[in-house]
Amino acid sequence: MSMSTSIRLAALAAVTMLASGCVVEQPAPRRHPVVVEQPAPGYVEVIAPQAPPTVLVEEEPAPRPGYVWARGYWHWNGRKYVAMHGHWEPVRPGYHYVHPYYVQRGDGWHLNVGVWVAG
Repeated sequence: MSMSTSIRLAALAAVTMLASGCVVEQPAPRRHPVVVEQPAPGYVEVIAPQAPPTVLVEEEPAPRPGYVWARGYWHWNGRKYVAMHGHWEPVRPGYHYVHPYYVQRGDGWHLNVGVWVAG
């Protein structure tokens, strides 16, 4: 191999190595929280045989800027209803909070937990 061919091959290899290291990656798009419609794996739904108490778990506090009050609710523990106290949730732009509520079906009372919903 001649000297000029060796120089050309070395130059080509150097340019290839330099060019291969110059990868410009675009940042990943920001993803917003997704509201899961299906129960998570391992989720066990407890069905209450009787309606929850009509007594409020607690009084709703005064509004707090930047937060939504997630109301307390009655949770069926398999034997009786237990009060679950409310808590503050940070506001999520583009979402609204749906408070926990029960729905009566043929097999008993089903709790729909509080969730953030787009819109």
